[in-house]
Amino acid sequence: MKVVTVVGARPQFVKAATVSAAIVAAQARGVALEEVMVHTGQHYDPNMSQVFFDQLQVPRPKYNLAVGSGAHGAMTGKMLGAVEQILVDEKPDWLLVYGDTNSTLAGALAAAKLHVPVCHVEAGLRSFDKRMPEEVNRILTDHVSELLLCPTHAAIANLKSEGVSRGVHHVGDVMYDAALMFAKVAGPAADVLARYGLRAKSFLLATVHRAENTDDPARLDGILTALANLATSACPVFLPLHPRTRATLQSRGLQALLERNPALLTVEPIPFLDMIVLEQQAKLILTDSGGVQKEAYFQRVPCITLRDETEWVETVEAGWNQLAGADRARIEQAVAKASPGRAIDEYGAGNAAERVVELLLARPA
Repeated sequence: MKVVTVVGARPQFVKAATVSAAIVAAQARGVALEEVMVHTGQHYDPNMSQVFFDQLQVPRPKYNLAVGSGAHGAMTGKMLGAVEQILVDEKPDWLLVYGDTNSTLAGALAAAKLHVPVCHVEAGLRSFDKRMPEEVNRILTDHVSELLLCPTHAAIANLKSEGVSRGVHHVGDVMYDAALMFAKVAGPAADVLARYGLRAKSFLLATVHRAENTDDPARLDGILTALANLATSACPVFLPLHPRTRATLQSRGLQALLERNPALLTVEPIPFLDMIVLEQQAKLILTDSGGVQKEAYFQRVPCITLRDETEWVETVEAGWNQLAGADRARIEQAVAKASPGRAIDEYGAGNAAERVVELLLARPA
């Protein structure tokens, strides 16, 4: 069996690492299973792309499309045409995609048009906000997929409400697999903290990259003003700047937002293994990333989500996560109230990637 995997963004590299490891384990048992990795180049900054292939043992891509950034339609169109040709050449049994990026949608659409069955890992997640491009991507991908592998039971219920029940399975969360796998190989906490001048449990970790925040000056101002207000010399805010966020600040002359308080520490994107350590050692995490919300829970660190909704509703229901949007006052109030929550029995036992491979092998195309 041959599987073509399409990835293009940081969270997908992490998820793909776990499933690729499970594929390698199956090959070691004599299973005839080949994976062909396609990197769309949606994320092309070395610390958001190449570092994952270096650190996480993700198979080197056979194809790198080098699409780069751009408008959603142009980016997705370039990927769609290129992936289509790869599928014609490779003739795979399955197309495997993760999450909700433009790379996910392009891969799924190209495969569906060629009648190559699609396996969607992280199927069924919904924020119920179609203004988000990610929401559109995940809905369309689910509705052309043959195998829909869900991380939570809420995701299964979402699919059922849309009339999708065939090929749906709860497998757990491959991001939980990744948290367990890579926590073992991350560098010593003392070394990582010293590198960035931080002290354990004495800093707030923040990430901001969603278009809904970076493309709206009022929202971006609200978030960065809150972060500047929260930062103190005793408890700084550590903010690795996503290229999209930095570009927006530069193009709109908003760099002063980062200069309001010297305790708001900004750096370039950092390696994933360092990020794991920083998540473990943070007092609190503020983010608009879906993946980081869960990583916060995996590390048992309270989280403030800088969005008005989340697809990971169970983290809110369990008390680990608060939705604060982009309003300065709401963000600051949420930080004041943040505390640990209760355990979440949704994400599996760290064997979701194995389940993905089992289900691919059990459903030959």
